[in-house]
Amino acid sequence: QVQLVESGGGLVQAGGSLRLSCAASGRTFSSYAMGWFRQAPGKEREFVASISWNGDSTDYVDSVRGRFTISRDNVKITTLYLQMNSLKPEDTGVYYCAAAFRRGVSKDEYDYWGQGTQVTVSS
Repeated sequence: QVQLVESGGGLVQAGGSLRLSCAASGRTFSSYAMGWFRQAPGKEREFVASISWNGDSTDYVDSVRGRFTISRDNVKITTLYLQMNSLKPEDTGVYYCAAAFRRGVSKDEYDYWGQGTQVTVSS
């Protein structure tokens, strides 16, 4: 079992930065691949980024590649991060972290979810 709690969302102007955190509890955090998803009003929840259990492999949706960076700390504080730079209004949405046995891009592949944190980017 893994429990996930996101934080770090907020309101930021276009071009600004935010860093999201996802605190994980449960002894098996380091065994799971992790991902970030987002959901804008009236839209489906979409994949943003993923990272392997040991942090060696990452993947991004094309629209954030080069602007967002996913990382994780498996040792000290078992936390997942999403550094978001050069934010755009289209990045607005509720951001969720999720855990899966295998890294993937489909939300159906993820077994555990946080409650989400709101990110709003103004133009």
